[in-house]
Amino acid sequence: MDKIALTAGALYVIVLLRAGGTFAVGWLAGAGARRSRLAGRISTARFQRAERAIQRWGAPVVAVSFLTVGFQTAANFLAGSMRMPLPRYLPALFVGGAAWALIYATAGLGVLEVLGRLFARQPVLGVCAVAALLLAVCGVVVYRRRRAAPSCGDTAADAS
Repeated sequence: MDKIALTAGALYVIVLLRAGGTFAVGWLAGAGARRSRLAGRISTARFQRAERAIQRWGAPVVAVSFLTVGFQTAANFLAGSMRMPLPRYLPALFVGGAAWALIYATAGLGVLEVLGRLFARQPVLGVCAVAALLLAVCGVVVYRRRRAAPSCGDTAADAS
């Protein structure tokens, strides 16, 4: 249990620094955009409505984003660039970060322990398991990139 608590504590510090830093970079980027040529575009009524909605209701989205893969950085950056008030952002960061750290500490350590036992007892099977896991991850990445990329027919239609 001490190993899980220590890992969760370390992961919690890491996620607070990373997500808080992403929020700060977003805040600075938003401030820079407000002083740039984009100021006219981001001062529209529609943009300001979206900004107010994020400032008011974005905290639950930030907290839940920690339970997703690939969305938490965007959520934290957007919260910063849309100037979510710190009294709303920080509780979401603390709760979401704690959930993230606990999930990764328990599940992550569990997977590592299983793989360690597998390698100790049957190294060939352990290598095969890691290779299968890596192939699965690569397959998902390739699938998602191909699905997101426009096909040849889409590019020709966009050009005309």
